[in-house]
Amino acid sequence: MIRTRITEMFGVETPLVMGGMTGVGYAPLVAAVANAGALGFITAHHSQSAEELHKEIQRCRDLTDKPFGINLTLLPSLNPIPYDEYRQAIIESGIKIVETAGRAPVDHLPAFKAAGVKVIHKCTSVRHSISAVKHGCDVISIDGFECAGHPGEDDIGLIVLLPATADAVNVPIIASGGMADGRSLAAALALGADGVNMGTRFMATQECAIHENVKQKIVENTERDTLLTNRTLRNTSRVARNAISEEVVKIQQDPTKTIEDVRHLVAGVRGRKNVLGEGDTDGGIWTVGQSQGLIHDIPTCKVLVENIMRQAEQVLEANARRLAVMA
Repeated sequence: MIRTRITEMFGVETPLVMGGMTGVGYAPLVAAVANAGALGFITAHHSQSAEELHKEIQRCRDLTDKPFGINLTLLPSLNPIPYDEYRQAIIESGIKIVETAGRAPVDHLPAFKAAGVKVIHKCTSVRHSISAVKHGCDVISIDGFECAGHPGEDDIGLIVLLPATADAVNVPIIASGGMADGRSLAAALALGADGVNMGTRFMATQECAIHENVKQKIVENTERDTLLTNRTLRNTSRVARNAISEEVVKIQQDPTKTIEDVRHLVAGVRGRKNVLGEGDTDGGIWTVGQSQGLIHDIPTCKVLVENIMRQAEQVLEANARRLAVMA
């Protein structure tokens, strides 16, 4: 059994995390992840109000008695997002684990701290990790360049970014980006992590409520089947390579183009409806990481977690034996 600061802090059986994912992080999947011994996060933005978030939290509690958390992504938006209401719903519901992303959660930390809520903040650089810890975040989830979604603008792979972050902060660290199996976990532990975040890997599970076509596409794809959009806008996103993302990248080769030139193509509602909902994998932009090159099946969450932990333990034991022989 692998015990780390993450398993101890959050009372989970394994150091595996499924962070919040738009269009994916709903109660049934989060509960399945929790029941498998990992830590999952409900995506707050799926709820239009505090009342809806309360209901989603209760729906998850009806399915598991294991720990789970809420993802709160703090980003600018054309439409007001009820962040304060989300925060209050989290606290009132007795949730003790929150994953934040986007800007630093400085205006939410005092209330979370007072309520005994542990805050994991997702970062894409060492400097942002240091800042988040100074503000009072309890855990850093460090995203390498391989990750799905927003990898930042520094283009630093996790094999450098992770140990550099471990050298710079003294709080537990979750490795994110390119993580998909037991080898990933063993490598991350060796580089200074206390756990790993797997998003794309948990999308390709039986309990994930996205269209089967998308899951099969993840299995079929290789590590080369992602593209980076919005680079010229300095809001880089790693998404699946398809007809729409290729069109967006082509348009954005012209540095004078703005978000208005691609807004109709990159709209999140299009990806959620056409792709995740209806299974047209060329029907919109959808988020996926390079780790899809390591994904070859669609198991249950329980089987997935068991397989990852078994492989990680085997890798660690084999390495220990090899080093002992060499000594």
